[in-house]
Amino acid sequence: MPTALLARVGVTISELKKSPTTALESGHGHPVAILNHNTPTYYAVPAAAWEAIVEAMDDIELNRICDERLAAGEEPVTLTLDELRARRRRGQVKAA
Repeated sequence: MPTALLARVGVTISELKKSPTTALESGHGHPVAILNHNTPTYYAVPAAAWEAIVEAMDDIELNRICDERLAAGEEPVTLTLDELRARRRRGQVKAA
């Protein structure tokens, strides 16, 4: 059964073993699929891409919290996303 390749570049484990830096840099800043028998086994994600993914997941979670609180009848407060993130880091916003 075919498996989706969720990266622009795929490298084999043999290529990775032969030259790890070259293999990982072949993604040019994007995730690289590590293939075993033409099947993605791992994804190597550059730090900047991973940070963007984590931030996007955090934004989704904050949006979910806001939606739940609005549905529960809480009064809306106007904040920038950065202010909301800062409040969450300080523990002033907790997951519902």
